[in-house]
Amino acid sequence: MPRGDKSSYTDKQKRKAEHIEQGYEHRGVPEDEAERRAWATVNKESGGGNKSGSGRGRPDTHESSSRGGKAHKYGSPEQRSAAARKGWVTRRGKTA
Repeated sequence: MPRGDKSSYTDKQKRKAEHIEQGYEHRGVPEDEAERRAWATVNKESGGGNKSGSGRGRPDTHESSSRGGKAHKYGSPEQRSAAARKGWVTRRGKTA
C-alpha cells in the first residue's frame, strides 16, 4: 500500500477527517495543510486505518479532539482570574 492511500480507513474515519479538515479551513488554514492535520488527528485518535466490522480494532481515544484548545495548563479562566486578583492584593499590601 503506497503512502497516502486511504483505502484501509473506515467510512467513519474518512468522515471524521473531512469534518476536521473543514474546521481547519474555516479557521483559515490552507487546504493542503488542513488535510494533513486532519489525517494526523484521525491517526492519533484511532491508531491508523481500521478494518471495518463490529468490534474490530482498538477503540478511539478522542483525546486530540476533546482538548480542542479549551483545556488550559493552569485551570479555568475563573480560577486564573481569582489567582490574579489574589496576587494583586498580596503585592499591593507589601508595597504600601
